[in-house]
Amino acid sequence: MADVTTPRSDPASPADAADLGVLEAVSLLRSGRLSASELTDSCLRRIEERNGGAPTLDGAPYAINAWVRLYPDTAREQAAAADERRAREGDVAPLLCGVPIGLKDLYAVAGLPLTASSRVLDSERLAAADSPAWAALRGEGMVLLGHTHAHEFAAGGTTDQVGNPHALDRIAGGSSGGSAAALAARMTPASLGSDTCGSLRIPSACCGTCAIKPTHGRISLQGIVPLAPSLDHPGPMARTVADCAALLGAMAAGTAAVTPLQPPAAPIGAMPLAARPDPSPLSGVTIALTDRPTTSPLDVAVAAGYEQAGRACERLGARLIELPAPWTFDWYDLSLVLMTEVWAYHSGHAERHDRYRPQVAEFVEAAAGFTDAQAYVAAQARRAEGTAIWEDWFAEHRIDAVLEPTLPVLPLERGPGYERGHPAGPGDPLIAFTALWDMTGMPVVSLPVGWSVGVSLAAPRGHEASVTQIAIDLQEHALGVPADPGRA
Repeated sequence: MADVTTPRSDPASPADAADLGVLEAVSLLRSGRLSASELTDSCLRRIEERNGGAPTLDGAPYAINAWVRLYPDTAREQAAAADERRAREGDVAPLLCGVPIGLKDLYAVAGLPLTASSRVLDSERLAAADSPAWAALRGEGMVLLGHTHAHEFAAGGTTDQVGNPHALDRIAGGSSGGSAAALAARMTPASLGSDTCGSLRIPSACCGTCAIKPTHGRISLQGIVPLAPSLDHPGPMARTVADCAALLGAMAAGTAAVTPLQPPAAPIGAMPLAARPDPSPLSGVTIALTDRPTTSPLDVAVAAGYEQAGRACERLGARLIELPAPWTFDWYDLSLVLMTEVWAYHSGHAERHDRYRPQVAEFVEAAAGFTDAQAYVAAQARRAEGTAIWEDWFAEHRIDAVLEPTLPVLPLERGPGYERGHPAGPGDPLIAFTALWDMTGMPVVSLPVGWSVGVSLAAPRGHEASVTQIAIDLQEHALGVPADPGRA
């Protein structure tokens, strides 16, 4: 496609280092051709150039506004420490040492505010401890640039205060919209998001970036502002699948902490970081195309991108088979699970109800009506049965992955004041395909076919490494990376 290019292997100068992806930066940091301080300064300059002014809570029509808060002094201190560590430890320094990152404003960082892009949480109140997900990356020596915007409390799929870097009148997607926009605009090589009904994958499809939604329970939810814990999935975001894999491997090291509703995932093992050099790297791989994409009308461009991805899989040696989906959830069951857990958290903020944005206030008000414990437990039981049906289906047909469009539609028009936001439910195109995989807790890799169209590969629980390898091969041998919108 015309707006697709390949990653750069070297910056023209340290000033251009913000163009680098995670693993590209790692190569230069290891060789000494680039310092973490130079890379961090380049990212901070890029943010100043492209964010559209200082971070604000509400944004503006002309602005990308990917960040809710920036921490330049902290970033420079951490970058200097990373340079010292690499000089001291040499080749045994952690892979990600010195690589900058943005965190969705749900992840606690000790000594810094945590507000979920909302006025409900006091910005003067500082987190007491790091979330385990960030602690793992901090231990690797990563450099925190700032907190990125979320749709308020992750309760929507649009993040309207953030503009899409490819088209400011379009949504960046949500709820991890700030993380995806910062990546697409080359403000950071890495970011973290979270996914409850699609919030890693929706913005990735809208902005032409990548994400991995890991198996539920793979990454600790501790220290992360919840939406619905039995559906919440923390995960990495980057411009390439390989970069996401590097982040996930580090995040998963010792951070697993599951809810009682999901058993622990199998050990993640080593994550792949490169495409296989074989001209047919997907030989022996079976990819299923189900009837799920027929349940929502596909935009013409989405249908073309989905077809393109399928053809690419076949060219790379995969066997594609068409099979009906074995189970789909009842939308009311999703509402029971989601809204019951939403109210369990937000009931604690009832006295601050006037501080919510109108759309999110309505969402929380609706959640207050979900208090039937028996109905909730029954919905969770049906969810577990459906997950088992999918697991048996993968095994029976020897399916390695399911390929489907991430979204049936192109990025929606951006609306002020969360006008585009609405609670999850039947007919919502933004979660039409994504929500199933949160209900089953299965891993999904999202990758672009262009800046406005994404596809996803889903696999059985615990199979992050294998499905990620398929996605890396597909991206690096066929689909590529969308071009920098700032240089268009």
